[in-house]
Amino acid sequence: MNKFADYVKNSYKELAEKVTWPSWSELQQSTMIVLGATVLITLMIWLMDFIAGGGLNFLYKILYS
Repeated sequence: MNKFADYVKNSYKELAEKVTWPSWSELQQSTMIVLGATVLITLMIWLMDFIAGGGLNFLYKILYS
């Protein structure tokens, strides 16, 4: 049990004293970057899916008409 107590103490000490937490503005900036990248990647995947679906529908119409 003593090892567990030491672990908890050391973990708290590391989080409270050694970790450099971002400021509110840094956190907002990072969040906006992640949000922008997520939207961009989502749009790219949607566009590729739309093009591939249209191409396959075109091929099916040509081959099975």
